[in-house]
Order: sequence, then C-alpha cells, then structure tokens
Amino acid sequence: MYGRRNEKSIFVYIIPVALVLLVAFFVYRNGSRNAIAGLGEPIQTPESGHFERTIDGWKLNFDYDYAYDIEALVLHTMDYAQTDIGGKLAPRDLALAWGSVAAYNKTIDFHWGQTNRWYHWHVDSFSEIAPVSLPGVDPETSVSLQSANTHVIAADSSIKRTIGRIRRGDHIHLKGYLVRISGSSGTKTFSWNSSTTRTDTGGGSCEVFYVTSAQILK
Repeated sequence: MYGRRNEKSIFVYIIPVALVLLVAFFVYRNGSRNAIAGLGEPIQTPESGHFERTIDGWKLNFDYDYAYDIEALVLHTMDYAQTDIGGKLAPRDLALAWGSVAAYNKTIDFHWGQTNRWYHWHVDSFSEIAPVSLPGVDPETSVSLQSANTHVIAADSSIKRTIGRIRRGDHIHLKGYLVRISGSSGTKTFSWNSSTTRTDTGGGSCEVFYVTSAQILK
C-alpha cells in the first residue's frame, strides 16, 4: 500500500515538472522564431566624445565614433564569463535583425547561434532564404546586411539589468554610441574597436555598443 502510494505521489509531481520543462524548452527554442515587419536599418550619426573609466585595475579610454539607434528583433543572446576585461565590459552579446530578415524570421527556419563573440546561422536549404533578398543582392549576403552581432556595454546598472532581461524573440530599442576602447593594466593592453558599417563581415565586423537607453518593446 505505502509503496504504491509513494510511487503515485512521485508520478503526480513528475508530470507537472516535466510539462513545465517541456514548455520552457519550446518557448526558448522557438522564441527566436518571432518575426517583426517594418524595422528599418539602424541609424548612426557622426558623434565625438570621450570618457575614461577604471575597471578592476584597467584604465580604459572610450571614444565615440557614432551615435547609434537600433530597433531590432533579438535572434539570439550569449552570456560570457566576466573573467577578463572584455567579459567585464560586455558580459552579453546580442544577435539582432531588422528589415526582411526580421520580417521573415518566423517563416524561414533559421538556426541562429553565437560562440566566442561571433554569431552564426544556417538553413536546411538556401532556397528558403530567397524572400530576404535585397534588390540586386544575393540572399546570403542579404542576411548579413540585415543582421549583426553586437557587444553590449551598459552605461549604468539599470540599463545592465534591462539588457539582462532580454530574450530571444524580443522586440527591443537601444540607443547609445559605437565606441573605440583602449586601455592598459600594468604591462597588459586592451583595445576594442566597433564596426561602423553594416556591410562588413568577418573579424572586426561586430558593433561595440555603449548603450545609454534600453527598452524591451515586445
């Protein structure tokens, strides 16, 4: 009697937990499958400015290249350990999309990912991505022109908390500056330069974004 009762009790508890985990996995896996139409390209305007900051013995110089304003669909997020100065500055990267990539993200089975400060994607067949083509541009290049990996540096603790709440599939609006960072700690040096165009690919093509305003629009 007691054995049966305990087994039934355990079974009753396991089913709701399993269902919750299944729903959570489905939401996480498919969050990036959201789509948003009508998102324009990020807006950047020339800007100059400079400030200094000391973080864990690192003396850092920040120089503004452009003011940057982006409303985007979040394709993927990646958190990095805060064990080096890059991780302390930007513990989270966001892969973002706009234009036709954001508009068709739900109907095209993109597989988005991020590793080692890069973002990557693939589809089961390149014929799937034909709808994202820009005039005179092949589909694969069109994806690159309408998406970006972004190293996000929060201007203050409140913005850092907002950035920490961002999830795949969110509709977000960020404002701030594309920056160049240089610094030193003893004999060690550090530099991080933002991309300032959406047309580049490969090393150095990520935006280094000092964020002064962050909204999750959903």
